[in-house]
Amino acid sequence: MSVLIELGDDRGAPREDSRPPRQVSRGRRVALLLVVCALLGGAAGPAYLTPELGPVAPAGATVLGAGRLLLVVDPGTNPPTLSAYDAAAPHGPARWRVAVPPAFGWSAEAVGDLLLVVERDQLRGTRVTTARSIRTGQAVWRRPERVYAAGDAAVAVSEVRSASEPGRRVEGTVHGVDPATGATRWSVPVPSTAVLRVLPDTPERLLLVQDDGLARLLDTRDGTDRGRGWLPPADYGPDNPQVVGAHLVLRHPSGRSGVALTGYDLPGLSPRWQMPVEPGELTLRPCQGLICGQDQQGRWAIDAGTGARRWTWPAGAQWDTVAGARVASESLVLLRMASDGKRVLVATVGPEGHRVIAVLPAGLTGCRRVGTRLICRDGTRVTLWPLDAP
Repeated sequence: MSVLIELGDDRGAPREDSRPPRQVSRGRRVALLLVVCALLGGAAGPAYLTPELGPVAPAGATVLGAGRLLLVVDPGTNPPTLSAYDAAAPHGPARWRVAVPPAFGWSAEAVGDLLLVVERDQLRGTRVTTARSIRTGQAVWRRPERVYAAGDAAVAVSEVRSASEPGRRVEGTVHGVDPATGATRWSVPVPSTAVLRVLPDTPERLLLVQDDGLARLLDTRDGTDRGRGWLPPADYGPDNPQVVGAHLVLRHPSGRSGVALTGYDLPGLSPRWQMPVEPGELTLRPCQGLICGQDQQGRWAIDAGTGARRWTWPAGAQWDTVAGARVASESLVLLRMASDGKRVLVATVGPEGHRVIAVLPAGLTGCRRVGTRLICRDGTRVTLWPLDAP
């Protein structure tokens, strides 16, 4: 295995000594590398990963991952085309290719044997979802709403227009959908607007938090309440609250000018703990059974059941979180420019903190997580990079 020692990156931390490094001959660099690798078993630094070539993606194309498929939407054709490739063998020919309606943007996720393809309209903010066969790409049904996968079921909602994705702020009525036919199974009205979230560890449960603070756990199969309670006023949004296992964590105002995190048990929504946090921008995400936070001071993680701090990473604010579908049991994947200003460092964040695992070459763009790999654009070619390499 090749190993890179990034002088000055300190496995992701910023360089504290700004003096230029001493010049070391190539022979001494190689010798030093061999000694360090022998002492540390090859874990001295991030590895050079070997990419797997994927399909060609023309300029302007959208690359998505959904279930066992890798998807490329090419808006440059008339009409646009959606091509599906086997994610396990993405260098092979397309499994199928179908025409799709013109749209401003697309997203997709799998439910059973169906692919839910969402089309977005920039001007009206509307979203239309077409269910397509994973095997052939042919349309099975179509609804004029955003449809989310929820375990073996699906839910359809009218989303409040949002510049970010996923919005998951909804209005009107939440509908339970039969994935096989697209027919409505059940309906729950939303008085004003609400935040909707399919629970990552129990996908048959749906969390619906209304603007007035009423939080309900709905069974995605029949729409019945499986728990409810009242939460304090807060800036409810795509990342607030967060759910890990049987615990919910909410960021909300506290006192005259303070901000706090409060942990609640599910399904009863009884409060368990509370801790103050610094005012300002704060992003919360699940990471392997913990709640990971990012603020202006860095990154940190807490136990969702107790609020206890597990670790703190001051340099973590300099890293960007990779987009893409994931579950709460997975670690976060982060990217940051290497010290040469060209290559990209890859790190994972989990219960033990951060670990720099790889360095990627210059020129990659649009990286997203798909299962255990990153998919990135390298010019007009898609490349896939393993995240679980030693």
